Amino acid sequence: MRVIGTAGHVDHGKSTLIESLTGMNPDRLKEERERQMTIDLGFAWMELPNGEQVGIVDVPGHRDFIENMLAGVGGIDAALFVVAADEGVMPQTREHLAILDILQINGGLVALTKIDMVEDQDWLDLVEDDVREVINGTILEKAPIVRVSAKSGQGLSVLLQTLDEVLAESPPRQDLGRPRLPVDRVFSIAGFGTVTTGTLSDGHFRVGDEVEILPNGTRGRIRGLQTHKQKEDLALPGSRTAVNISGVALEQIKRGDVVAHVGDYQPTRRMDVRFRLLGDVSQALKHNTEVKLFVGAAEVLARVRTLGSEVLQPGDDGWLQLEMRKPVVVRRGDHYILRRPSPGETMGGGTVVDPDPKGRHKRFAPGLIERLESLAEGTPTDIFLQSLATMLAAPLREVTLHSNLEEATAQDAVDELVQRGEIVPLEIGKGDLYANSDLLVTSIGYWEQLSSTTLNVVEEYHTTYPLRRGMPKEELKSRLRLSPRLFSGLIRISIQDDQLDEIGPLILCPGHEIGFTPQQEQAVQSLLKRFAASPYSPPSVKEAKSDVNDEVFQAMVALDLLVPVSSEVVFRREDYDRMVVDVKDLLQERGTLSAAQVRDHFDTSRRYVLAFLEHLDEVGVTVREGDVRRLR
Repeated sequence: MRVIGTAGHVDHGKSTLIESLTGMNPDRLKEERERQMTIDLGFAWMELPNGEQVGIVDVPGHRDFIENMLAGVGGIDAALFVVAADEGVMPQTREHLAILDILQINGGLVALTKIDMVEDQDWLDLVEDDVREVINGTILEKAPIVRVSAKSGQGLSVLLQTLDEVLAESPPRQDLGRPRLPVDRVFSIAGFGTVTTGTLSDGHFRVGDEVEILPNGTRGRIRGLQTHKQKEDLALPGSRTAVNISGVALEQIKRGDVVAHVGDYQPTRRMDVRFRLLGDVSQALKHNTEVKLFVGAAEVLARVRTLGSEVLQPGDDGWLQLEMRKPVVVRRGDHYILRRPSPGETMGGGTVVDPDPKGRHKRFAPGLIERLESLAEGTPTDIFLQSLATMLAAPLREVTLHSNLEEATAQDAVDELVQRGEIVPLEIGKGDLYANSDLLVTSIGYWEQLSSTTLNVVEEYHTTYPLRRGMPKEELKSRLRLSPRLFSGLIRISIQDDQLDEIGPLILCPGHEIGFTPQQEQAVQSLLKRFAASPYSPPSVKEAKSDVNDEVFQAMVALDLLVPVSSEVVFRREDYDRMVVDVKDLLQERGTLSAAQVRDHFDTSRRYVLAFLEHLDEVGVTVREGDVRRLR
């Protein structure tokens, strides 16, 4: 699931373009529709040419509402950067571009809108050249430019195809097993209660999960999940998600809060960050300046402590320690924006390096900057876990090579990650985990995603085929598209943890039982009466299937009510067992038996006897010698 976000100057046609693409007007407020101007975040969704569903966050373009824009743009996978052909690059065009660049949005495309309002082709070429010059050196430097008209529809199909290609190059969101939903909207629905929306990151939510609302710590339980107004049992990273939470009142949640699993995150009032001051800001950044911090969907006042310098000049990179008036929820690597409160101005931003430093730094302490730079590269555990998350599942040796860590350092990282429960060994080794360098491992995030998907597939199979004992193992492996090693580890641990059961070649959910409908049960009992009436000359396989249908017949075999001995002959279980005992007794008494002797003993026909005796040969009860059998 991917999410794209609009960006661009006011009245350049962002909302109109979204409505043309999706059929939905993202302006949901009455005032927005009356003024024909986006004020708050709007939402829509659509299907790309490849069939993928994408969510859209439509943001305000007017400078008065730039801070609403910041609440929605942080969780997007790509930007739909809009420039009107009749006006070209404007002030908010540049400011939005700077914000996208600071947040390091993975990619995007430029929509040159309102081309129906420009008759001069040379003008369009000049505007496009101007746009290309403005985006040069930014995150959108290589972004394709598509000329479109939301009014006439010209270029919309090209835009959709281009967006499809842009998103195909964007890496999928990783499941780190620690979901968090920065809340960008909260409301109440009669009969359901409190609902929050946002873009889910770092993990997945499932209906029934216990969650807490941070930073206040209020706890509740997920009552329902929706993506694009479709109910879901599981919400995946990167999806626009609506979470219906029971046990939490509307007034206990606000925009900027974070919904997370209990205990996964701790709010912080202080963090160390790498910072870039934009080159076109009105003034330098001095120590102890008060700023507005925007991270996730949160907006809080913070005090800047410059580290290693007294002041940062426009265009400078540096290090800051931010002290917030109110706690926020962040993790290492998160991007943030700083704005000057008054007069309002976007100053710059960067990435979080330490989300919870132990205390105030001495601003010019020896080695401080070197330590921060080292931390920015990541701790060994961070680097190893990131490599593993990228590889999904791999032998320890390969993860170590991918992480570019020294072996001793990697071993310490593995020990710590195992202790924290963030690495899952998929195979059984001897001694220390790292001593088994070829051992297949995965991250807890991917493991939870994989086991959840597997359980869903098996549950869906039970629902589709209620008369089957379980799902064939090979079919499950094919559906999951996993390597033999990974699949083997998945099944072993799932059975060990009582998530799945195994019966021969079948995989099933614990407690799953074949259940007949009342009509089917009546047919089953009627057929069993026919078998009881003629135990040694019972109905054929074809007749039995005709009485109850093939699915019910196979269920009767799975439930051990019937025992097929050939493609044509089947016996009731108790009759089959009695025949096996009798044949063994006769062979012990006489040494050998002919087919005619067995036929006469059971007073049946040669057809049934030959099928039964050949079956006993196959299962190893008897051995044929010419025209007679003896015990094996």
